[in-house]
Amino acid sequence: MSKILYDIFLGFYAIGARVTALWKPKARKWLAGRKDIFSTIHKELSAAACKPGPAKRNIWMHCASLGEFEQGRPLLQNLKRMYPGYRFVISFFSPSGYEAIRKEETADIVVYLPMDSRSNAVKFIEAINPCLVFWVKYEYWFYYLSELKRRNIPVILVSGIFRKSQPFFKCYGSIWRSMLGFFTHFFVQNESSKELLEELHFRDNVTVNGDTRFDRVMAVANDFTPIPFIDSFCGNNRVIVAGSTWEEDEIELNHYVHNHPEIKFIIAPHEIDTGNMQRVMRNFPGAITYSDLLNPAFVLAGDIHILIINNIGMLSRLYHYASIAYVGGGFGTDGVHNVLEAAVYGKPVIFGPEYDKYAEAIGLVESGGGISFLLPLLLEKIIDQLLIDDLLLKKTGEASRNFVFAQGGATAGITGFIQENRLLTS
Repeated sequence: MSKILYDIFLGFYAIGARVTALWKPKARKWLAGRKDIFSTIHKELSAAACKPGPAKRNIWMHCASLGEFEQGRPLLQNLKRMYPGYRFVISFFSPSGYEAIRKEETADIVVYLPMDSRSNAVKFIEAINPCLVFWVKYEYWFYYLSELKRRNIPVILVSGIFRKSQPFFKCYGSIWRSMLGFFTHFFVQNESSKELLEELHFRDNVTVNGDTRFDRVMAVANDFTPIPFIDSFCGNNRVIVAGSTWEEDEIELNHYVHNHPEIKFIIAPHEIDTGNMQRVMRNFPGAITYSDLLNPAFVLAGDIHILIINNIGMLSRLYHYASIAYVGGGFGTDGVHNVLEAAVYGKPVIFGPEYDKYAEAIGLVESGGGISFLLPLLLEKIIDQLLIDDLLLKKTGEASRNFVFAQGGATAGITGFIQENRLLTS
């Protein structure tokens, strides 16, 4: 792909966002977040600069969405402890990441990344003036990366993963290959990613380092705090937690949920906009929402066995309550969502057939802690086997936990590289 075609792609992307915004709330947020974006960025920077203390230099971390931020979070937290003299700027492309994180105190500044263009890249980078940049996992933007390279600002890829199907390795992928040349160092998840980069003559700046999400989920599990209303809903019952579900996942689960009132089901849809929540509630009649539990006037009847989560930010703790975890996304083209959030608690993790893009899901299946299925009847058989056989349930859960805890340390590897190469010394 040439730069001209890349510019055409960006133009169509912007038009598509405006058209989609006519009926998609997420697209409307994407547009609204970028309205007067540079004015917003300057206000954020001015507010941060007015805080007491000496002037600070900026470290920038870009994340496509919430999942990538959770991947980068352990590194961010480590660096904040190690380098208190720096300010941390987080940018998001997707509203789901921005909306979830903007009120946290994890970063000093949280902003949307303006649409990629030469002028936007220059204005954004001049505004935040970073001394070090982290790009988490993927989502490559030519003008931002090329401008960082032009200014000799180090850019580190965090927990990258590469597959032969990506455009870098295709005959039409020249502009994508050029973007790789803008990175100072690649920290990749597995050997196959390193080998693919070596085919493109990137050898001396590639380190197989694993996935920082393992460090993140272990920290979350170690810091677990109970959710009182969830405790009362679950009681002493068997519990199945289905997280990050899409309509296809809910169709797979529907028959089993309705035929097993003795099991408590907690379903956390991936999208919680009004339209989707109405659809989910129609598909699970008799269900209650988490908002219902929070209502002081609500009385929890003993026969209610379906709880729909209608907020963001609880899922990583909800899996603690599961006897079995179901992770959604495995019937969509993008593939299964984060299986590690469930596996870290020592739970059997079930998901659909689309998981080959995700090394952690492949590893979980190979370890015996993850189980993939294709048809609803097979899903029901898997759940029944696990719930009937306590030894099998325990063995599968232990395999999940052992798989996660054997993979930690990626965050320490990156911070060690930063120290050794004196990337943050004044």
